[in-house]
Amino acid sequence: MKHIKSFNHLSRKASHRKSMLANMAISLIKHKRITTTVAKAKALRMYVEPLLTKAKDDSTNSRRVVFSYLQNKEAITEMFREVSQKIANRNGGYTRIIKTGIRQGDAAEMCFIELVDYNEAMLKNNAAAPAKKATRRGGKKKATDAAVVEETAAPAESAE
Repeated sequence: MKHIKSFNHLSRKASHRKSMLANMAISLIKHKRITTTVAKAKALRMYVEPLLTKAKDDSTNSRRVVFSYLQNKEAITEMFREVSQKIANRNGGYTRIIKTGIRQGDAAEMCFIELVDYNEAMLKNNAAAPAKKATRRGGKKKATDAAVVEETAAPAESAE
């Protein structure tokens, strides 16, 4: 009887699942984006986001706690030096899952999971996107709008 299924077991024993998620988290920290199945990505998000929150506070205890999960010195160093600086002002939601389609071999839903602050293309699009221009839909021009149009046109004519 399943009472409360609190997380996805991913059809693996606990030790296999723990080592797989740790390896995926290390890869995500090193490469900033990895391709995987949607189920694994959702499980990885639940695994790695508390570690990223812990990395914001660069103390000996935080490093030891995160190291107990990941067991990789290079990943820990990169997480506390570079990644924590980028996510310092973010209150959560450090990862993004984008679905890419289905895998041909077994029709598994594929996606890539990435660190939000490291996707340069998305950051450029958000910065370069102009603010939406307010458009008027129908109706008569107001007297003030007509006066402004006349004032701007009048100096141009007098200059000629």
